Amino acid sequence: MALILGIDPGSRKTGFGIINAIGSKHEYVTSGVIRMKDADDLPARLKVIFDSLTQIIEQYCPQEMAIEQVFMAKNASSALKLGQARGAAIVAATAQNVPVSEYEARKVKQSVVGNGAADKFQVQHMVKTLLRLPAAPQEDAADALAVALCHANSRDHLIRMAGSSSFRRGRIV
Repeated sequence: MALILGIDPGSRKTGFGIINAIGSKHEYVTSGVIRMKDADDLPARLKVIFDSLTQIIEQYCPQEMAIEQVFMAKNASSALKLGQARGAAIVAATAQNVPVSEYEARKVKQSVVGNGAADKFQVQHMVKTLLRLPAAPQEDAADALAVALCHANSRDHLIRMAGSSSFRRGRIV
């Protein structure tokens, strides 16, 4: 059993989602979006991310955190701000001794939807289905839950590989 905190970082909205991974089963715990005021400057927004995630970590005590990696956007300024938001989230976790794993957006989509180029609606739909939720979560929260699911799937795969005795044609035997 492992509580996994997934993070979809952003300098204006940061999604979070927590799942309980029990073997190959995944249970929804909570999710939401940390919203920053547009009027706040970047340092104030980073503090909101750090403080909010610290509070969530203290409340739910996740054993692991997974976060989406920065992708290079057309706008370098946006990519830098996203990187700083990621940094605030990572520091909030490491300050609480929560190990952090990072995943590319394509890998998250591939893990959850089966298509690395899936759109946000497809991610929301699959998160709803996989976690047996009554309705699709908010867009950023769904992305964060998808990151947590990706981490749980990667973790399960590594555990299975460690317990296997050999490989045959790329398969665990």
